Amino acid sequence: MVFDMRNRGMAARWGTIVVTSALFATFLLVGSPARVGVPLTPSAATTYLCSGYSGCKDAGYSDAGYGAVSSKMYWQMYSGHNCTNYAAYRVIKSGGPATRPWTGGGNASEWGLRMASITDQVPNVGAIAWWGRYSNGSGSAGHVAYVEKVVSSTEIIISEDSWGGTFHWRTITKSSGRWPTGFIHFTDKTVAAKTPPTIVGTPAVGAVLTAGPATWSVTPTSVHYNWLVDGVSTGVLTSTFTPRVEDLGKLVTLKVRAKRTGYTDGVQVSTPSPGVAKGTFVLEEPPVVEGTPYVDEVLTASTGTWLPAPGTVGWRWYADGVRVSGNVTAKLPLTTALVGKKITVIPVVRQDGYDAALAPEVSAGQVLMGEIAVARPSTITGTPKVGATLTAADGAAVPADTTNTHQWLKDGRPIAGATAKTYKIKWADAGSKISVQIGRTRKNYAPLTEKVAATGVVTSAPTLWITTDGRRGAAIVKVTVTSHGVEPVTGKVVVRIGARSQTVTLVDGRARVTLPISTPGRRDVIVRYLGSTVVPAARKDSTVTVPR
Repeated sequence: MVFDMRNRGMAARWGTIVVTSALFATFLLVGSPARVGVPLTPSAATTYLCSGYSGCKDAGYSDAGYGAVSSKMYWQMYSGHNCTNYAAYRVIKSGGPATRPWTGGGNASEWGLRMASITDQVPNVGAIAWWGRYSNGSGSAGHVAYVEKVVSSTEIIISEDSWGGTFHWRTITKSSGRWPTGFIHFTDKTVAAKTPPTIVGTPAVGAVLTAGPATWSVTPTSVHYNWLVDGVSTGVLTSTFTPRVEDLGKLVTLKVRAKRTGYTDGVQVSTPSPGVAKGTFVLEEPPVVEGTPYVDEVLTASTGTWLPAPGTVGWRWYADGVRVSGNVTAKLPLTTALVGKKITVIPVVRQDGYDAALAPEVSAGQVLMGEIAVARPSTITGTPKVGATLTAADGAAVPADTTNTHQWLKDGRPIAGATAKTYKIKWADAGSKISVQIGRTRKNYAPLTEKVAATGVVTSAPTLWITTDGRRGAAIVKVTVTSHGVEPVTGKVVVRIGARSQTVTLVDGRARVTLPISTPGRRDVIVRYLGSTVVPAARKDSTVTVPR
């Protein structure tokens, strides 16, 4: 096997020295020419996290299996503790080429030069951190390491092996003076951007904007948001953002950072939105007007419920559609000049950063002089029974010159066509309650409705039918009770013959009674119906002859 004698990362020897400010103020690069071996001040921002294969493993830092196979050469680099052999191993293990992808020198200082097409200043997980000759603390042979984590654009964590030294993990900041010359992107592990996020919604004050999804080369384990206005962070780190008054006219952008364990974060920024427009009020509950529209009363309008709550509110009052001048408050005193006119009001809400909004017009009704008062109640004359006529006797009112109307009711429901002052009770009304509704109206006064009920339910007179039959030693009496509008008649009847009597209950309006009569001859029969709620009591007499 032919070995390239320049395959050592000589400057990596400073990786064998664990530097702390407490122990050393300066150190000299091992193996470096004297002209560059000047004292160097170690940076406090360059921190060793672990040393040695086993020491790092115990501390939770992996060597990716290199310690077990470090005796093997990769890319024709010297085996064992050697920065180039370790870096080549990590590239191969990450899916990179199995043989060195260039010919010529293999020293660490050559890597970035030979692979200039894939070398830049952007740190990514999986990239090779590269130091050229005498660059930021390296020696003449340069140095290479594997980027394990990108904390930020100015801080990285690397793993490395060192010629003549040992294995380390350490952090490097850009201000430490030890920042790599460049980064070689053989097999980066980056959450790469594919399509940027979008902003869903119309940018306006108070209107919620939502982050539309971005797409990435791999599935992130977490996504983080940052909303910017004119390029300055708003501090809102959620997936939604509501533009504020101070954002009016400015451009909104969304920066999304996608994270995945073991990968460099991916960052994408949306296309700027149009300038933030004025917001629009949203009416949740409409306004109302409280108060009675009578002369000398005061109407009061409410604002209603709005999102957001308005800063100021004005009121526009109208009488028959004509603006009431000189009144922009929530209250309107009612004068005689407004009598007979319909009053409406429109609240107008305003807030900084929002277009003014008008609420729906609210009607308070027509302005009236007042109510009609009853001076003497109305009554009904007549008896509520089938065939009788009831008469409405109108009482007195103030003012006295009201126009009266009548509507007769049966069990509270209007009787069709019964609008006169009198009503003749029909047999179909039996058992019902009859009343009359008297409506009083007068111009510019609230109408008054007076309801008067007849006393009791409508009754219907009964008719008794009697048949008798004399038998030896007994008399049989059959009774049938009927009544117009009542079918069947219910209740009890009492049948009396001489000193004997019997009380029975009607069944379907009929009853049958048998009384023992020991003495033959003609006997008087008295039948009394005891009545019900609807059918009054009644009596009918007859006779029966008991044979010998």
